[in-house]
Amino acid sequence: MRCAVFFCLLIGGWINYGSGVDPTNFKTCEQSSFCRRSRKVQSSGSKYSLISGTLNTYSDSVTADLLNKENHHQFTFKLEALVGGTFRLQIDEKTPLRPRYRVEHALKAQPKTVTIRVQESDGELTVTSGHSKAVIHGDPFRIDFYENDVHVVSVNAKNWLYFEHLRQKTQEQALPDSGEQQQNVEVLETLDEPGSWEENFKSHHDSKPYGPEAVALDFSFPAAEVLFGIPEHADSFALKSTSGTDPYRLYNLDVFEYIVDSKMALYGSVPVLYGHGPQRTAGVYWQNAAETWVDIYTAETNVVSSLVNFVSGSRKSTPPAAHFISESGIVDAFIMLGPQPMDVFQQYTALTGTHDLPQLFSLAYHQSRWNYNDERDVTTVSAKYDEFNMPMDTMWLDIEYTDGKRYFTWDKFKFPEPLTMIKNLTELGRHLVVIIDPHIKRDNSYFFHSDCTEKGYYVKTREGNDYEGWCWPGSASYPDFFNPVVRDYYASQYHLSKFKTVTEDVMIWNDMNEPSVFNGPEITAPKDLIHYGNWEHRDVHNLYGHMHLMGTFDGLQKRDPNQRPFILTRAHFAGSQRYAAIWTGDNLADWSHLQHSIKMCLTEAVAGFSFCGADVGGFFGNPDSELLERWYQTGAFLPFFRAHAHIDTKRREPWLFPERTRLIIRSALLKRYSYLPLWYTSFYELEQTGAPVIRPLLAHYPQDKEAFAIDSQLLVQQRLLVRPVMQQGVSKVDVYFPAIDDKKNGDYWYDVDTYQRQERTGSESIPVTEYKIPVWQRGGSIVPKKERLRRSSALMLNDPYTLVICLDRQGKADGTLYLDDEKSYAYRDGQYIYVNYEFANNQLTNRFIGKPKYKSDAWIERIVIAGLNRVPSSATITVNGVAQQLEVEQRDAAVYIRKPSIKMDVDFALKLNY
Repeated sequence: MRCAVFFCLLIGGWINYGSGVDPTNFKTCEQSSFCRRSRKVQSSGSKYSLISGTLNTYSDSVTADLLNKENHHQFTFKLEALVGGTFRLQIDEKTPLRPRYRVEHALKAQPKTVTIRVQESDGELTVTSGHSKAVIHGDPFRIDFYENDVHVVSVNAKNWLYFEHLRQKTQEQALPDSGEQQQNVEVLETLDEPGSWEENFKSHHDSKPYGPEAVALDFSFPAAEVLFGIPEHADSFALKSTSGTDPYRLYNLDVFEYIVDSKMALYGSVPVLYGHGPQRTAGVYWQNAAETWVDIYTAETNVVSSLVNFVSGSRKSTPPAAHFISESGIVDAFIMLGPQPMDVFQQYTALTGTHDLPQLFSLAYHQSRWNYNDERDVTTVSAKYDEFNMPMDTMWLDIEYTDGKRYFTWDKFKFPEPLTMIKNLTELGRHLVVIIDPHIKRDNSYFFHSDCTEKGYYVKTREGNDYEGWCWPGSASYPDFFNPVVRDYYASQYHLSKFKTVTEDVMIWNDMNEPSVFNGPEITAPKDLIHYGNWEHRDVHNLYGHMHLMGTFDGLQKRDPNQRPFILTRAHFAGSQRYAAIWTGDNLADWSHLQHSIKMCLTEAVAGFSFCGADVGGFFGNPDSELLERWYQTGAFLPFFRAHAHIDTKRREPWLFPERTRLIIRSALLKRYSYLPLWYTSFYELEQTGAPVIRPLLAHYPQDKEAFAIDSQLLVQQRLLVRPVMQQGVSKVDVYFPAIDDKKNGDYWYDVDTYQRQERTGSESIPVTEYKIPVWQRGGSIVPKKERLRRSSALMLNDPYTLVICLDRQGKADGTLYLDDEKSYAYRDGQYIYVNYEFANNQLTNRFIGKPKYKSDAWIERIVIAGLNRVPSSATITVNGVAQQLEVEQRDAAVYIRKPSIKMDVDFALKLNY
């Protein structure tokens, strides 16, 4: 959603709809005084050392005092060893004037520590945990981390540690910042640089009552060649050098028609960064919820260092590095040592959690628009999908369904009988999702506002008054979700005794929760607002949407404890994946935005957010037929698959386009629905292991340097390779087939439509048609599918399965399938079937992972085998000692075994006969 004309005029400086975002409405590093100050350390150097005699050693950690040798201020240092090859580093003031904020609610639980061994020698302290160790240097302060004796991460190797201790304000230090660039200003101990104690940006004033309190630290990755992570940005998967440009910014903001190939902040902030090289992968999670900037330095950044290395005979270039800069808080960093990409991704989700297994319907297709006009419109759109024999699972309603933008209400004229409308959808096997935003209309006749006002539930100004901003309802205030009492109150509104006009099957969309404030600085809340616990908004800004989600998730769980909630959110932070899916926000009907949907969702996936998608067709603008067709084909292979559009766009339901376009879209929808068993299994395995559902090529081909930066392709687990068509008017696209090793050996890949085999590695030009995009199944994998057309996924529950077996070079394959009731939490009590299929020596067998307790009426109706050297004459299936002959048919480049009729919870063996 985006600002209406009235609000655009109100806040000033915005370009009207259709012209794109105006970057000058958002700060640069030079306009953000703490970023400006912290970045200067890169040239001057920052000198910190451990204080001799203060070291303490515990079973799982070491502590010491840390000294800033320039001003003699002291800090506490703590290094803990955690389960699974991770260390936690914390630095805080030893005696602060007031406590500094420590992030809460991002970690799924308190991390478990492990026993360490400590050795001291020649001024170095070595902390060892299993195959991992940290070597701590006292003066200058630095920590080098090793995995199996390979140096993978260094902390403060560049001496860029910078920690602004809290101090008293003097009269001379109260100099407001004009927001203009300051050249060659010395960073004095008194910190009287403009912007240190109060700051202006455009017409907004930030009072900064506690003065300068920035923290910054550098991390180097000696074993890496590429850095990636720190979503959310509309940029490439591999991070670009910021030398000579602004750093990447992490600050949740409402940005419409965002610029692509940009380091600008967007709706989410996930401060996790990975460094990858052919032999090792490591990561850093910088746990800080304040505004954060991240400078990236690649191996090519420091040309002088590279020349010195060359002259001295060293072939090792300067390792890539990152410099994290946050406005407030403490240093709280988790160093994850891998050693391989999948290891470090799972180390991160071990800290912050994974998405619960979603209901199956949420992995199917969603139809949305701002806004479907009324009940008749909703019913008509649903019926049209049936008329044109196209599957669809969920209808969505944007803000216009409410009574004057009052959430938990309905417009009684447009939606007079919402329960009947919902019941009609449910009977068709479909769902409804409605939007609930965090801004609350300031209307004394509105119960939610009256309650929040009376009970003091709103975020406060510095003077202690309820903060009042502007958003969709006009004048609005914002609940303080950091207060557990407020979260409980908000969660209670979802109970059917209060929100009586919905059912337990209606799910929720949380939008505008950065929070978006149309007349606020940078279209968000002022930093000097006060939250529960007397924390400033500057300390917790990037967590606000996360706390909103916690309340929503709690409300839906309490509404129906037996049903898994589905929530979509725009704002997010580390750990938000435990509660909601995300999408890439207010994109544009443009080929470049289509291309960035893959880049952005890949980056989110490795940062814990596998459940990611983009508005199909683009939120703003009117896509032509070709762009819409290609977007559906792309969206069908992203985890969250929803079409959505702005209120001012033309209607774009598939049947409104020529028949050719409708049929191409229908084909893409059918492809998505056929692979629902794979998506569902992948999300179950995500919950169990933390392994991302969609993955970059380097996740499974870590030695192939040419694959490191590829972000026009994705892997679905390690089973499918997808290269969407994201260029206009092309008849072929380049597909990169990755190598397993430096000898360019690779996997077999099979075209999922023809089963033709690709054996070579490297880039290949692959023909495409209007109906076809390159999708390949990896040799050595087994993929479960369902191929019967239904109205919605709910009607597919007991449909039969097809197993597609693509053989590797040794004639083998394996793969898993997970199934349950697709809705409830009964799977956590063992009510599921989880099976591994294995093909070897011309025989297919199954092995149950855990004892099957769930009873399914589904069965295996077809087995497809690609990659056999010769065609078998028949097949024999043996179940409970009883053998049966089956016919075998060759079609295209595969062999089909029809009607084995194997129940899902039965052991069997199928043997090919020659």
